[in-house]
Amino acid sequence: MCPERVLSPNQLWKQEQIVEAARVVLARDGLAGCTARAIAEAGPLTKSAIHYYFDDIDVLIDRAMAAQVNTFLTGLRELGARHQDPKARLFAVLEGYLDAFAGRSGAAFLWFEYWIAASRADHPQAIDAMLRSVTGLLTELLAAVDVEDPRARARALLSYLLGTIVQQRVRRRPFATLRAEIESLCLSDYG
Repeated sequence: MCPERVLSPNQLWKQEQIVEAARVVLARDGLAGCTARAIAEAGPLTKSAIHYYFDDIDVLIDRAMAAQVNTFLTGLRELGARHQDPKARLFAVLEGYLDAFAGRSGAAFLWFEYWIAASRADHPQAIDAMLRSVTGLLTELLAAVDVEDPRARARALLSYLLGTIVQQRVRRRPFATLRAEIESLCLSDYG
């Protein structure tokens, strides 16, 4: 679709329907199964409508993955909001983060598969936006705990979490064990 073209509210709504259908297909079939045909079958619009609204399937996939991440982070924020104590909030969110991937193994594969595909296609900006979103949430949580340099610790924590997601697929460890590692990594100077 031409970038200079302004979409009506109805057209924007149709575009969002396509993104939602792509989210369903991505969650169900992974990146390789996310074709225009599969998206059309999962949603209310035709394959030609998908091509009308999205010239490039990669742009559609980027939008669908961004929507996945936003929904995921919204859920984590809601989980954290149940806790008044900043440290309890942090650990509730971290446990929720890891549980989301443990409960849906395809989600972890999809994220990593997407990151590899986007890197190969040389459009890392979508991955960067995802990582900044997650790092932003972790920074907020760590700042509330009043650690030194929460942004740097958030980046380290995200790296730890990504590695842990992979390791948990091989050998699952209880969150209490992971919590002790996280405390050592991020909260060693916490008062």
